[in-house]
Amino acid sequence: MTPEEIQQRVVSALEDAKALDIRTIDVRSITDVTDYMVIASGTSSRHVKSVADKVAGTLRDAGRKAIGREGEDLAEWVLVDFGDVILHVMQPATRDLYQLEKLWEHGTPLDNASSAAKSRT
Repeated sequence: MTPEEIQQRVVSALEDAKALDIRTIDVRSITDVTDYMVIASGTSSRHVKSVADKVAGTLRDAGRKAIGREGEDLAEWVLVDFGDVILHVMQPATRDLYQLEKLWEHGTPLDNASSAAKSRT
C-alpha cells in the first residue's frame, strides 16, 4: 500500500467514525519521520479512543498494522503510527493547546474536501 493509499484510508475511516475537523499535512519536504500527518478531533475521551480504534481496525483489515499506539489510557490525544502516516486524534482542548497544524505549517496541507466530517459540529 502506498503512503497516499494509507492516508486516504485513514481519512475515510475517520469520516466513518464521525471524527471532526480532519486535516492532512504532507510533511515529506520537512521530515524523514513520516510522509503524512493526519489530525482529527473527537468529542470526548471515549470518542477519541473509538475513532483511533476504528482507523487502526480498518487499516489492519486492509493489511497495514499500526507500528505503535500511544495515549489510549487518558484518550485526550491518541497517536497511531502507520509508518508512512501518523494519525493524531485529539479532544478539541488538547488540539487547541498543542496546535500541531502550526508546528507542521511548513508542510503542505492537503484538501480533504470530500470530508463531510470537516465541518460537522
